[in-house]
Amino acid sequence: MTPFISEIIGTALLILLGGGVVANVVLTKTIGNNGGWIVITTGWALAVYVAVVVASPHSGAHLNPAVSIGLAVAGIFPWEDVPTYVLAQMLGAMMGSGTVWLVYRHHFMATEDPQAKKAVFCTAPAIRNVFSNFLSEGVGTFVLIFSVLYFTDASIAESETVIGLGSLGALPVALVVWSIGLSLGGTTGYAINPARDLGPRIMHAILPIQNKASSDWTYSWIPVLGPIAGASLAAFLMLVLS
Repeated sequence: MTPFISEIIGTALLILLGGGVVANVVLTKTIGNNGGWIVITTGWALAVYVAVVVASPHSGAHLNPAVSIGLAVAGIFPWEDVPTYVLAQMLGAMMGSGTVWLVYRHHFMATEDPQAKKAVFCTAPAIRNVFSNFLSEGVGTFVLIFSVLYFTDASIAESETVIGLGSLGALPVALVVWSIGLSLGGTTGYAINPARDLGPRIMHAILPIQNKASSDWTYSWIPVLGPIAGASLAAFLMLVLS
């Protein structure tokens, strides 16, 4: 599997399971209806775990333009590969959100609230304020990237043998995302990933969803540029401290 295909599949799985848990909680007549914020944040964290397990061996499982850019700023990832990764992540996010719509299409039709339908695809601020919303996305992504940059493998120094955890090595990333959602997600819904928000937002705009709300393009730049700013700051700080 090439890194490009890996990023498409991994990001598609991330959005399929992440958007899927939102659909299960907010759409009408689902078994998980009104499951609450804990269910949503847990579902997203587990979605990250699944996606990282699948994509990590082939692409490093960025699954997020902010991760790719942050690693490039830190000098860990080549800048020339960033556009390819970002394109793959956008395509994967669109595929994943489209699949969520297919799976839950009858529940979309049964749901009267257009904002609930939009919430399955993209984020929206609880209180709309450009500075505060941008800061929220930046801080959340800063925590994600700063943590990822400091993940290490335990090793036996004498033999230089790395003590790996296999697929459990994806668990720390999932726990960080879970923590961000629980602690910082209440302001904007914690996109912390430009592809996660923009790709599904595009799908919301083009899919034949009955009685849907505006895709809110005036807000759409915040969950794109906010995470990129937070990731870049985290990478810069890591370079200063190292």
